[in-house]
Amino acid sequence: MTEEHLAALLATAEAKKDAQGWAKTPEGRLMTLYVASGGASLTVGRVEAIRIKGSLIEVRSVKGETYVIALADVYAGAVEAPPTSGRKAGFI
Repeated sequence: MTEEHLAALLATAEAKKDAQGWAKTPEGRLMTLYVASGGASLTVGRVEAIRIKGSLIEVRSVKGETYVIALADVYAGAVEAPPTSGRKAGFI
């Protein structure tokens, strides 16, 4: 993934930088990153924040897990749809 590709992903997710340099998604908006290196693949889901450190990215999940990944090994990303405010059908 290039920095331009990552910037487009963060813009789609409406992520905003905080004081520590993390690009954090709005409440309820999460991302998934798809990573591959040396024939092995990894899916990093429920990502709430990303911080660029040179050729590496730090990725933080909603569970507080932090991954350090080579930006070049990330080949795709997905952004979850924004949360809906309507009621779900069914009984409460």
